[in-house]
Amino acid sequence: MAERQLTQILTQLDTSASSLSYTDSSALLSKAKLLLLQLNALTPTAPGSASNPSLFSLARQVYEQGALASIRAKNPDAFLRYVSQLQGFYELEATVGTGAAGGRIAGADANREEKNKVTGLYLLLLLTQGQYAEFHSELEALSTRLGGATRELEADRYLGYPIKLERWLMEGSYDRVWKAMKKGEVPCEEYGVFSEILTFQIRSEIASSSERAYPSLPISSTKSLLFLESEGEVVEFARSRGWVLKDGHIYFPSAEPAAEDASAEQEKPFSRLIIENTLGYARELETIV
Repeated sequence: MAERQLTQILTQLDTSASSLSYTDSSALLSKAKLLLLQLNALTPTAPGSASNPSLFSLARQVYEQGALASIRAKNPDAFLRYVSQLQGFYELEATVGTGAAGGRIAGADANREEKNKVTGLYLLLLLTQGQYAEFHSELEALSTRLGGATRELEADRYLGYPIKLERWLMEGSYDRVWKAMKKGEVPCEEYGVFSEILTFQIRSEIASSSERAYPSLPISSTKSLLFLESEGEVVEFARSRGWVLKDGHIYFPSAEPAAEDASAEQEKPFSRLIIENTLGYARELETIV
């Protein structure tokens, strides 16, 4: 009876994911956890889940649905708690692929897509929080579990997405990141949640590169450069950065004292390359539109 109720709740969470409020999702997840507790299957090594591959799979799905609901609600703390709870399930599947009683874990292979989706979201969260060391540690662990097959990671639609974004961000290829964040390019709805955060980060970095590379830029070019919708948005953004607007141009703050001039000069070629690449992509977009 309890197992059937659990299956019904998971079906509701899965089929109505985009329409359920976070409050409703949380209420359903709480009921699911109580059922898992009744079934003695709240953790991967609990007697119920360890001896019953079907219950093991259902318990894992509860935490996966919780992780996805948390991301849609933009609740990173709740998401991280679910990811922590899922680690035990994923590690057991990766190690033996069976429950403690020796039975094949139900849906272990079929679950790979959901596992990679949650793991990819975790990588994206680390990336947007600037936790690059943790990002690469997680990648290394994933690669080790695959026997060093990094190409397999990049080929996966969910895992490959944050890997490519991180590489392009490090290269300063913001035009490629911007294109990848378009609605039709993200792997699924939950991944799009991070686009707003990355957009802010990219604009800030492009703005800093512009300040290092040029004394001024036309407002029209800055609009394309920062992927803003109107010149009014450019003016608002410029004021937030302390830029000066005059005669259709934006003038960046004066360079820092002479002691920093040498390093600033060395940064200019790279900064200009970033700006030129981004402007080129923006112009292509305008031509298409």
